[in-house]
Amino acid sequence: MQEFDYDLFVIGAGSGGVRAARIAAQHGAKVAIAEEYRVGGTCVIRGCVPKKLLTYAAHYSEDFEDAAGYGWTVGAISFDWPTLIANKDREIDRLNGIYITNLEKSGVEIFHSRATLRDRHSVFLVKEERHVTAKKILIATGGSPNFDPTIDGIEHTISSNEAFHLEKLPKSIIIAGGGYIALEFACIFNGLGVETCVIYRGERVLRGFDEDVRELVQKSMIDRGIVVDCGDVFTNIEKTEDGLVGHTRNGREFKAEQIMFAIGRSANTDGLGLAKLGIELNAKGAIKVDAHSRTSIDNIFAVGDVTDRVNLTPVAIREGHAFADTEFGGKDITVDHSNIATAVFTTPEIGTVGLTEAEAREAFASVDVYKSSFRPMKSILPGRDDRMLMKLIVDADTDRVVGCHIVGPTSGEMAQLVGIAIRMNATKADFDATMAVHPTAAEELVTMREPTSRHRRDG
Repeated sequence: MQEFDYDLFVIGAGSGGVRAARIAAQHGAKVAIAEEYRVGGTCVIRGCVPKKLLTYAAHYSEDFEDAAGYGWTVGAISFDWPTLIANKDREIDRLNGIYITNLEKSGVEIFHSRATLRDRHSVFLVKEERHVTAKKILIATGGSPNFDPTIDGIEHTISSNEAFHLEKLPKSIIIAGGGYIALEFACIFNGLGVETCVIYRGERVLRGFDEDVRELVQKSMIDRGIVVDCGDVFTNIEKTEDGLVGHTRNGREFKAEQIMFAIGRSANTDGLGLAKLGIELNAKGAIKVDAHSRTSIDNIFAVGDVTDRVNLTPVAIREGHAFADTEFGGKDITVDHSNIATAVFTTPEIGTVGLTEAEAREAFASVDVYKSSFRPMKSILPGRDDRMLMKLIVDADTDRVVGCHIVGPTSGEMAQLVGIAIRMNATKADFDATMAVHPTAAEELVTMREPTSRHRRDG
């Protein structure tokens, strides 16, 4: 008689949970997965994918303007928000169906229900009001947007979740936050013609990114008409007949039709039953795990944003795959969380991998910086005064490229490819020996010969 109902039960059918479930099933495990919302998780349903679709839509406003510089005559244009949202929803429905189909083809049983832990081998399915047992349990419940509960009137605001489902495009919006989600949505709304303001507590947006990247993106947003107000936060929000009024710590008032909070995300751990099992959490409330994604209970694991390691979709997928290969495939695989390439779909776009200049100068005694700033070729004929940034950070003692930061069109695509080189410990000499592809912006990465600055640590 089988001791447990399943070899593996996964709580959360986002990117990490789905990958882990499919790979474990392919290794021969009997697997089930539970999801209380929609299969696909934050990225597919209300994150990366719909956001990128809205980003594409927002870029057309400038594309129509730029077309005149290339000889095109563009007539009267208009934008319809309901059409965009309906088309976006249709694509999300398609992807949701693909995720479900792929799980079923792999032999994974799907429960459309919230699931909580009863004990180390038992899961309670809330919708079905029954318990199931599993030899191993994987928690992959992701994260959710933060709100500041101390702010009076916070209930009048929205998060990125609700932004995807607004019935109509607001005429004005204020976005609280200075991270990539806040700025991506600011650029989306601005591109769609919405009067847009960003309020951020820090001195400059995009904390944690390279300083040159932060400076250029903030300036570019301001040049596009986005108000960027740093060093301030909301203290209370008032709902009026004309919309919302946000009052700030510095005594200012900001009026808008919508106010959106994008001040970070927290691990989805509430109500899962972790405390009664003694599963350890970190100071932020995320699940503590070891290199193999194992929690403080040896048969319970966690991957993705719920662990707050590196909160990116490809990382969750890699963690889920490594877990399944290790626990059910007879392998021993851990995930290297260093040198992860990533993109931020602001306008202009950001692509980055490796260390910032500040991090490199802290880590290495000798650092050379190669930097180039120029107008993208596509902007010249339309007369648009955009700037593009290419920046390489080099450990001068080994000549190894330890960081690359790009701002401008298709930066994310370039960062993915440069990430391969940096992961392989490519040197600046390797970059220099690589033939340029001309005419492209990317050729700057292999044609910068002289450092723009050198930094040497005394002693």
